[in-house]
Amino acid sequence: MSIKISSAPCCWGVDDPRNPHLPPWQKVLDEAAIAGYKGIELGPYGYLPLDIETVSAALEQRGLSIVAGTIFDNLVDPANLDSLLRQTHEICALISSLPKLAQEKGQHYPAPYLVLIDHVHAERSLVAGHPGAAPRLSAEKWAQTMAHIRAIAELARDEYGIRAVVHPHAGGYIEFEDEIRQLLLDVPYAIAGLCLDTGHLYYSKMDPVAWIREHKDRIDYLHFKDIEPGIYSAVMGQPIDFFAACAKGVMCPIGQGVVDYDAIYQLLRDIDYQGYITIEQERDPRNAAGSLEDVTASLAYLQGKGFNQQQ
Repeated sequence: MSIKISSAPCCWGVDDPRNPHLPPWQKVLDEAAIAGYKGIELGPYGYLPLDIETVSAALEQRGLSIVAGTIFDNLVDPANLDSLLRQTHEICALISSLPKLAQEKGQHYPAPYLVLIDHVHAERSLVAGHPGAAPRLSAEKWAQTMAHIRAIAELARDEYGIRAVVHPHAGGYIEFEDEIRQLLLDVPYAIAGLCLDTGHLYYSKMDPVAWIREHKDRIDYLHFKDIEPGIYSAVMGQPIDFFAACAKGVMCPIGQGVVDYDAIYQLLRDIDYQGYITIEQERDPRNAAGSLEDVTASLAYLQGKGFNQQQ
């Protein structure tokens, strides 16, 4: 396998760029490089600057490359479409201007990617991980959401040559098995791929190994997370906001939780997965003092399992 392991700002608690407790973006890049990563995501729109000269200089100084940009926003509301398309233009203009990343033999589409995530909604967040209790979108609102995804993905592809990938996320309206399967029917692979996330799959009652195996032909990009079993059991027993669960430590360093990375490693060998995997560990940014230790431990664990990072 030719696997490139990257990091993401959410490991430092960066999910909402308006959060006053976020660490400076320069510190996140510094610590990613110190931990041994060669690639990193941009994080949510508005966190890293979108100025090409500023970003290019910062990345070059630290030996980092951008492997993906992210739209983590409300993909449902039609009133938000103009904002979503503006974000698409600005993110893709930046990442398409950075030095090109090599496409590995067998890799479906080259990085960098545009990761599309429906943001956490209040009415879904308290029942994240509970497929039987979570309200679903009406047929009309679901169709709107799929149309928004197709519009973003086609814009990214046609104007910038950037591949969009949809990331199912706990607390959003694309989270559970029925929703992901419907997404795959409504958004053809020619338009957008999948970015499956091992932690979000497990959190939402799906087996990461089974899902990666079943959907290997739709997966362009992967996120790795791990789930701390004791905290997960506790938060599943109470109504709790998804990000409050993350603040309690439900996401832990890779190898310290319940996700079976021995099985995932063997599966990725079997399906000949090539390309990028990004390690994530959502947390409260007020706990970001432990981020460097955790992202270092996650990378070391995967390398010890045979994920020998290449760049």
